[in-house]
Amino acid sequence: MNDRKDNHKRQSWAKRATPLGVVLLFLAACSIPPAKVAIPIAPGTRPTQTGIASWYGPGFHGKPTASGAIYDQNDLTAAHQTLPLGTRVLVTNLQNASAVEVTINDRGPFAKGRILDLSYAAGRALGMIVPGTIPVRLEVIESPYPVGFIRSSLDYTLQIGSFSQRQNAQELRDRLAKSHPDVIITPLQVKDATYYRVQLGTFSDRAAAEEQARQITQAGYPVIIMEK
Repeated sequence: MNDRKDNHKRQSWAKRATPLGVVLLFLAACSIPPAKVAIPIAPGTRPTQTGIASWYGPGFHGKPTASGAIYDQNDLTAAHQTLPLGTRVLVTNLQNASAVEVTINDRGPFAKGRILDLSYAAGRALGMIVPGTIPVRLEVIESPYPVGFIRSSLDYTLQIGSFSQRQNAQELRDRLAKSHPDVIITPLQVKDATYYRVQLGTFSDRAAAEEQARQITQAGYPVIIMEK
């Protein structure tokens, strides 16, 4: 089970993310969020990763996860540092060959040397509750975004708006470009519709992304921090 250092870092992350909650609600009301479609990955081409997994449960039960969903220790879920939220993963215990499918809905683990933090239910299915950690193999089954390989770190960008009309996105981009020359419009095709997302910057550090987001929010623009 995760040590106190894991818990402290999870709580610190939550405190940093909290001020943006109101901003997210505002953006949801004034822009058009793109739909997410699961992308199945054929056997033989699925990204894999091996390493040490841990589990977390009672201390986080009923609290929000990084995806926004409420953590339920009885669901088959897991936390991973970089896989897209919503990704389905097959996890195999390399000590006894037991396996379970989980959905990535949170970020972590934060303890050095660990690659996955499983829910209590998933940990129980793999027989790891007593030992606390086990060696595992991850295999990506499907994901809301293409996954060519499992990254060791995330990059972030700021999204200031998402529009069905390119003209609206262009007007917002032009206003922002006066003080932020790196603002761009990124089209996203979803079924029969195209959404034009106004995005700004690439950040390898989430804290830097959050600081820039606060500055833009203070200027009157709603912001979402998005993983790239």
